[in-house]
This record gives sequence, structure tokens and C-alpha cells, in this order.
Amino acid sequence: MQNLGIATTIAAAHKDVPGGLLPALHGIQDALGHIPPEAVPLIAEQFNLSRAEVHGVVSYYHHFRSAPAGRVLVQVCRAEACKSMGADALLAHAADRLGCDVHGTSADGQCSLEPVFCLGLCASSPAIAVNDEVHARITPALFDAIVEEARSAS
Repeated sequence: MQNLGIATTIAAAHKDVPGGLLPALHGIQDALGHIPPEAVPLIAEQFNLSRAEVHGVVSYYHHFRSAPAGRVLVQVCRAEACKSMGADALLAHAADRLGCDVHGTSADGQCSLEPVFCLGLCASSPAIAVNDEVHARITPALFDAIVEEARSAS
């Protein structure tokens, strides 16, 4: 499978770098959109680690996914400024509207929902990012419009 070759190549490029596992995992996720579970043994071999150790790192950090994200990636800021301006309610609305939990993907595979911790729009909170485009002062109605536009564009 081509994904395994890409994962192995990226892991091999980082295997001799101190602390290279995290940069390798970031590189694999950037290239493939996720860390394929079948690549974990190959990554472990490159770093002379057990599969459990690599899996532990992948599962510990919420940034890493073991399955591809939906075509529309929705991130809701969970930092203090956004929380104080209603981010918890916005996140609940997002989960309800998308039909998935945090770190989940909608049943149709179109949208994934992830928390993030600071999008840098603290003075204009609450904030979201949709496919890396940030939006500020989000209300439930504005959230719905932004996500609908992103779904239509994908």
C-alpha cells in the first residue's frame, strides 16, 4: 500500500533525530491525513520501539487521528477566553448539528469535529476554524452558515 511506503519513508527520515518520533508522526499525518494503524509497526521498527509505545503516543495526543478526517474539519476553540464567551455551548451545538462527538466524524463522513486550544482570536471569541480558515464571534446561527458553506464547497 502506498500509504505504508510514505509512512516508512517519513519515519526513516526522522529515526536518527533525537525526539524524532513526534516530528515523524506529524509528517505522516500531514502527508496522509491520519496515522494508519497498519503503519504503527513500521514506525515502531524505524524507532526501535514497541508497537504499544508508538500507539501510546498516537492515542495520547488528540492531534493525531487513526482514521481520515471528514472533508470539512471543524475546530472549536476551548481556550479560556472562548470558554468565557460561550465556547462550551457552541461546541455542544456543533456536535449536535454535525451529528458527531468531539474527535468524531459525522455519519456521512463529511465533517469532523475537534477541539483546539487557542486560535489567536481571544478578543473576538468564541472562535472556530473550518478547514484552517478562522472565524470569530461565532453564534450558533453563524456556525451553521459557515459549516453549510464549507459543506457545499467541498
